[in-house]
Amino acid sequence: MAMAAGFERVFEIGPVFRANKSHTIRHDTEFTSVDIEVSYIKSHEDIMKIEEEWMAHILKRIKEKYAKEIKEYFDMEIVVPKIPFPRITMAEALALLKKEYKHTCIGDLDPEGEKLLCEHFKKKEGHEFVFVKDWPIDVRPFYHMREKGCSKSYDLLWKGMEITTGAQREHRYEILKKQAEEKNVPMEGIKTYLEFFKYGCPPHGGYGLSPTRMLMLMLGIKNVRRSLNNSI
Repeated sequence: MAMAAGFERVFEIGPVFRANKSHTIRHDTEFTSVDIEVSYIKSHEDIMKIEEEWMAHILKRIKEKYAKEIKEYFDMEIVVPKIPFPRITMAEALALLKKEYKHTCIGDLDPEGEKLLCEHFKKKEGHEFVFVKDWPIDVRPFYHMREKGCSKSYDLLWKGMEITTGAQREHRYEILKKQAEEKNVPMEGIKTYLEFFKYGCPPHGGYGLSPTRMLMLMLGIKNVRRSLNNSI
């Protein structure tokens, strides 16, 4: 919403309450989220570039300040990633999993698919991160921009798990409305949302990241709900 008001770079850190699957090691129904949006981008590649630089900076600062304590208490090494991160399209990822690992995912990546992709790029390129981009329209929300039959979106995988979903958003009012109708989204429920785009909005995109899932992977914790718990 701030993009339409003229704020070109916006972030927020705030609570999220979501009806996630609560009986997995990766989902929590209440968590803190870090979200950013950036205006005047050309594609989701611009957002991926911002995030890889951001992640490298975060891990570099954590390593500088807390590497000793993390090694002592969690027996984990902080690896500062090289830039750029590896990238693969969703179509290429599905083909790779099927050909190299005899693993089939339908439309979306399952946890095993994420794990295998990370293992593949760790072995091939020595990198813990991989961007999986250009996802099928069917598994993405109506507000993701589309191009050549795919959404201009991505997931960032780290150590075998998705930690971020990002995308270029659709900013054109009529197209946004049409995509919502195609997804059978009730128009009354998004009426106010759509009005922000009615008189013009710059091309923009962003991502959301859960710090609890990042902490879980960084520290080798077995369950995301224990990431911020003293009983680790």
